[in-house]
Amino acid sequence: MSGVSEEQALEGLLGYTVTNDVSVRDWQGRTSQWFQGKNWDRMTPFGPVIVTPDEVDPAAGLAMSCEVDGEIRQSGTTADMVFTPAQLLSYLSTFMTLEPGDVILTGTPAGVGLSYHPRRWLKPGQTLVTRIEGIGKLVNTCSQPQ
Repeated sequence: MSGVSEEQALEGLLGYTVTNDVSVRDWQGRTSQWFQGKNWDRMTPFGPVIVTPDEVDPAAGLAMSCEVDGEIRQSGTTADMVFTPAQLLSYLSTFMTLEPGDVILTGTPAGVGLSYHPRRWLKPGQTLVTRIEGIGKLVNTCSQPQ
C-alpha cells in the first residue's frame, strides 16, 4: 500500500489488536532517537487476537488501560488519539510502502512510568495487563533485557 488517501487507507487494514509499547529508558536516553529503547528482543508484545475493522470502531472511544500488578497506571480512550488509523496509514504510505503483516502502533495513553515523580519503572516479575474495549486483553510478565 503506497500513496493512499485517507478514504482508501482502511481498505488495506487487516484489523486491530492490543500491544504493550515497552521502552528501555536508560538506552532510549542515550540518543535523540528512540530506536535503541524500543527494539530489544522480545519487546512490544501484541495480541492475542486481531479484531477486523467491521467488528470495532476506534472513533467510538473504546476504553484502554494498562495495569501493573493490579494497579491501573494508564487509562484513556481511542477517542484521545491524535490521529485516526486512516490518517496514520495515509501519512505513512506517503514515504514508505506498507506491506501485509506490518504492525503500526498508534501511541499510548497518559501515565507512562516516565511521567511519574519519582519515576515508576517496570521491574522484572511484574505482571502487565493491557486492555482495549471490544478488542481484548494482553497479559505479559516483565523481564530483564538480555
